[in-house]
Amino acid sequence: MGVPVLIMGKSGSGKSSSMRNFDENEIAIFNVASKPLPFRKKLKKIDGATYETIAKNLQNTALNTYIVDDAGYLMTFESFDKIMEKGYEKFTTNAKHFYDMIKFVISVLPSDAIVYFVQHVEMSDDGVLKPRTVGKMIDTQLCLEGLFSVVLLADSSDGKYKFITQTDGTTVAKSPIEMFSLEIDNDLKFVDDTIREYYDLPKRKKLVTNKQQQPTTKGEK
Repeated sequence: MGVPVLIMGKSGSGKSSSMRNFDENEIAIFNVASKPLPFRKKLKKIDGATYETIAKNLQNTALNTYIVDDAGYLMTFESFDKIMEKGYEKFTTNAKHFYDMIKFVISVLPSDAIVYFVQHVEMSDDGVLKPRTVGKMIDTQLCLEGLFSVVLLADSSDGKYKFITQTDGTTVAKSPIEMFSLEIDNDLKFVDDTIREYYDLPKRKKLVTNKQQQPTTKGEK
């Protein structure tokens, strides 16, 4: 059973920059909108990621930390692709595709896999910041944030980039008791380390490159 984590925030709030401290060989980024990363370090990413490419690569057991950035564009792009279609079925299909992706993480991936879903936010009718979706089906029938035990809000107020880990009634941010303090640095590597320690999960895997492999001496197998 994999662990999905929701990272939400406004544009420019530090969602993508929170990946900056990961090493190149320890995460895979599914870059849905094919945007350049907002820092110099080069991390492994799959540009133009789709539901199909995400599902295929999530089963790569060489890694156990993944980021879908920006996951909300999966819904948006599908909505625009079907904009000329009439009827309500297209909205149902769109919602199911996104739901199936999260359920795949929860039901199929091994227990040490953590998948971060990065999304923009919008204001609900009752004035609460929530993850942005397409259409009303996910909002009214699913409650997207309810599928996550950890929902962090990226915030850049007061000139400081941070994650808010608990709601004050105006957001859907949440995290398990004593996992985080109320505000933490927007460092997704720290978040990943903390979640793994809290749930007693194996450490983050790292890809072994040819340069890292130790040469064998004569007579070794």
